[in-house]
Amino acid sequence: MDLARLSLRLRVFLFFAALAAGNVVALVAGLVFGFEKLHAPDALDGFIIGGVVAGFAIVGLITAVWFLFDENVAKPIERLAGGLRARTHAEVEAELDGHAGRYLGDLAPAAVAMTAHLAETRSALTEAVQRETTRLAQEKERLEALLSDVPVGVLLCSADHQLVFYNGQAVDLLGGAHAPGLDRRVFDYLHAPPLAHAYARLLETEDPDAASDLLCATTADGKVLAARMRLLAEGTDHHLTRRPGYVLTLRDVSGDMAAHAAREALMDELFDRIRRPAAALQSLTGVLTAEDGPAPGPERDQIRAAAEDEARALSGAIHTLFERHEAMRADWWPLGMIRASDLGDAVRARVEAEGGAILSVAAPLMLRCEGFEMVALLAMLVARLEGRSDFRLEITEEGGGALVALEWAGEPVPIAALEGWLDAPLEVGMEGVSGRQVLTTHASEIWPEKLSEGRARLCLPLREARRATSRPVPVPRAVVYDFELLDRAREAEIVDTPLDQLTYVVFDTETTGLLPTEGDEIVQIAAVRIVNGRRVSSEVFDTLVNPGRRIPASSTAVHGISEAMVADAPDIVEVGRRFHKFAEGAVLVAHNAPFDMEFLRRKEPVIGANFENPVLDTVLLSAVVFGQSETHSLDALTHRLGITIPEEARHTAIGDTVATADAFLKLLPALKARGLTTFGAVVAEVRKHGRLLKDLNG
Repeated sequence: MDLARLSLRLRVFLFFAALAAGNVVALVAGLVFGFEKLHAPDALDGFIIGGVVAGFAIVGLITAVWFLFDENVAKPIERLAGGLRARTHAEVEAELDGHAGRYLGDLAPAAVAMTAHLAETRSALTEAVQRETTRLAQEKERLEALLSDVPVGVLLCSADHQLVFYNGQAVDLLGGAHAPGLDRRVFDYLHAPPLAHAYARLLETEDPDAASDLLCATTADGKVLAARMRLLAEGTDHHLTRRPGYVLTLRDVSGDMAAHAAREALMDELFDRIRRPAAALQSLTGVLTAEDGPAPGPERDQIRAAAEDEARALSGAIHTLFERHEAMRADWWPLGMIRASDLGDAVRARVEAEGGAILSVAAPLMLRCEGFEMVALLAMLVARLEGRSDFRLEITEEGGGALVALEWAGEPVPIAALEGWLDAPLEVGMEGVSGRQVLTTHASEIWPEKLSEGRARLCLPLREARRATSRPVPVPRAVVYDFELLDRAREAEIVDTPLDQLTYVVFDTETTGLLPTEGDEIVQIAAVRIVNGRRVSSEVFDTLVNPGRRIPASSTAVHGISEAMVADAPDIVEVGRRFHKFAEGAVLVAHNAPFDMEFLRRKEPVIGANFENPVLDTVLLSAVVFGQSETHSLDALTHRLGITIPEEARHTAIGDTVATADAFLKLLPALKARGLTTFGAVVAEVRKHGRLLKDLNG
């Protein structure tokens, strides 16, 4: 007889009918046994024995029925409940397994049908929402592209000085080992006093359009940055008493300050080197021209020779300092890199637009020059060369720079005419930009040359050029933001903080073995940050670690890390400090967290920092959501949640970390659905499942 074909109510009735019948049979058997002993000398003992036998039989029967109920009712209901929560709140798309509830009547098929309908509804809703939000997504991408190419670093901070937005340029300015992260204090990257003072000053002005210019320095390397701070405009949904956040734009002025210092040093040297010979020359000429000066003869000749020496020294000093000044001028002026072919094409287009013609030939070079001004200068020269023809612009490599040669058929240009052309404005209405000014900006000069066969040219050298390589594939510079952080109200105690308002660092380690007490060490640490309920893809920590000991072949077979791979890797002291900084202020999350935390905490004395972060374990969170009777390995958990771990990423620190983070994000809504909305509530609940970790770590 197939019990699965019977209705649930009938099966429950049969369970209890069998229990009642078993109890009656056990009781009757005990009475019969006692009745048979009724006339025996030990009749009372017979009844006692019969009662004990009946009692044991009843207890055994009840235990058997409980076991059947636990296996066929309680556990299946727990599994179905966990599966329903996962598909309702964690958006798992895999079909619900109804086989576990095959003895629960129509409950399992109803749950399967409900989850299938939920998946269909969610899919239809997702398609509708996706169609409606396509335009917004495109606009968002355009905005991110624009912000990523802003030539200054941009930070958006909340009133509590927590980072809400940063762009790629800000990462370059503040980056390295101290790259910025969402919901981290800006004071971790920039010294606090100038920022705090500027913010207080802007609040006092009560002018929404006010801005404050300031100088600040990075905490990592003391780089000097010019910054401008502006308060964010308050929206209508904000409380009037709420302090606003602010935008901070950053520009590196260390190079500008170094160039300014070099100019000042050059000027100081200039005055120092010409003051003495000028004074001596003035004294000697005064002696020579004085009425009571020496008469012609050896003494006067000696004074004249001394004056000539001082004049030559003065002239040499001025010439030397002028050359240094010209050499440094190009470094003071911000010149960009432009392809020689692009410069040639721009000149040809300009000449053709004015009714002329020119052939452009350029070597594969990158030129450091101001492209617009150089095009205007060359086009002006072509226009001035009236009566010439067959123009050719050739750009070739010359030493560490390049030679720009404008060639034509005809007579060479007289020096006087060329000087006049260079003094005239390049463009009508741009009197301040002449050919002479362009040459000065580039620390260059121009001269005519006569070639054979009735041709001539003008030569203009550029100081800096390099061979052009293939155009690299542009890598988009990310902008990272979460504007909801602006309005986050921070709880005083972590136990009262909602789960979705906490910052998490999900991490995993790979080790030389499983026994830290016997000398096993970490060989890799990887971590990702979760802020405001989403994983920040750009904020990743992933590094190999030199364990300072041999890596057993059995361990390499698991995680693929060999001794050769870690030979040049940093040790745990350096990596531990960097990881401690990365995880600062966050809740640590790991799968079987005690194992990983044991390795870290044993290294706290040498790292010089304690890992006092709150810790959550996805093993225990899985038990809370799916029940303690389920398997809670990472593979089993990700399978239940519909998360795929690529085979090549399994048992790598970063692969397991990303999988754990994705699983954790899917567990959070399921925890909230059970009423576990705060960190304290979750911790209290997971303590009930601590035995799992003891069993797991054996």
